[in-house]
Amino acid sequence: MANVSERLHELRIDRGTAERNPRRWVWMVVILLMAGAAFAGWRWWMQAQVPTVRAVTVQESVSGRGTAVLNASGYVTARRKATVSSKVTGKVVEVLVEEGMPVKQGQVLARLDDTLPRASLALAEAQLEASRRALAETEVRLREANINLHRARALVAEGVARQADLDTAEAEADALAARLAMEREQAAVAERQVGLRRRELEDTVIYAPFSGVAVSKDAQPGEMISPVSAGGGFTRTGICTLVDMRSLEIEVDVNESYIARVKPRQRVEAILDAYPDWRIPARVITTVPTADRQKATVRVRIGFEQLNPRILPDMGVKVTFLGEITGEVRQRLTIPRAAVRQEEGRDIVYVVTGDRLERRAITLGAASGDSVEVTAGLTAGELVVVEGLENLKDGARVRVQAGA
Repeated sequence: MANVSERLHELRIDRGTAERNPRRWVWMVVILLMAGAAFAGWRWWMQAQVPTVRAVTVQESVSGRGTAVLNASGYVTARRKATVSSKVTGKVVEVLVEEGMPVKQGQVLARLDDTLPRASLALAEAQLEASRRALAETEVRLREANINLHRARALVAEGVARQADLDTAEAEADALAARLAMEREQAAVAERQVGLRRRELEDTVIYAPFSGVAVSKDAQPGEMISPVSAGGGFTRTGICTLVDMRSLEIEVDVNESYIARVKPRQRVEAILDAYPDWRIPARVITTVPTADRQKATVRVRIGFEQLNPRILPDMGVKVTFLGEITGEVRQRLTIPRAAVRQEEGRDIVYVVTGDRLERRAITLGAASGDSVEVTAGLTAGELVVVEGLENLKDGARVRVQAGA
């Protein structure tokens, strides 16, 4: 029996020894860290293997064409267009814009020679410093004059000094007080002069007044530029011309005999001379409340329902004012032509559902520009892939980059 007890005692674990041995815990921590790193690397590798595609949303609109009540022609115009110039006359030393370059509001477009404005600013700052030093000197002298005045009053009261001495001290104090007020005004004028010179220096840098696209570059380094025409043809009056492409609209002249057919918010169909097969939906913005006496016409402003990079300022355009919609009114679904593919003689698109691709056959209707109507196979709001389908199949995992 004693032997059995001794053997059982030998089988007991010395917990104190195990807790005092740290190697076991260190190895467990290392193993856990390695497992976590391996899992993170595996997830990163899996994400890297998922291709990225660009998808757009299936658009929904109302179909049905109204009856044509009036035809007119005009031009695409920009409501926000400006020839950017400088506030001061100077020589151009740097032009930072080119034709076709998009610019942001506040972006530097050009710089003028700032040698003279910088020197004028330095002179004004020196004059301001001199005015402040003179002001400090007068303040010291005024304090001294006030001390002498108090002393003279005390001496006169005691009968030691004469009244003439008191009068002299009072006149000296009053004169210094007046000089101090004048020098303070001179210091204020000098501060305003510094601000003016600093503003003139800042005006040598020309900024974009709004965001847009530069359609012309009107000055080169070395040329003189002025906000007003100096005559002779050697002085430029602008650096560049900016157009806000978001403000494009159509202006047409309508014969005053037919202006009653034009109503606000009336539907319009526009066709650019450059793209005769592209019908652009638009609406009347307003009728300008004046007539041209020479041509007997009234100007009408028309806004695009959706802008497109192909629409450019000063393009010729023909418009058709539409009346009431005739025929059946139905919902119309459109997608970009780039989303449609031909497989096995059928029109196919790939729809993104969650993070998977779904191959779907569709039926197409009429095409207009870069868009095509879908009569069957899709619903509004679904995502169809337009780029990135190379070597991908139905059911493949993808990441979506939203596009217009």
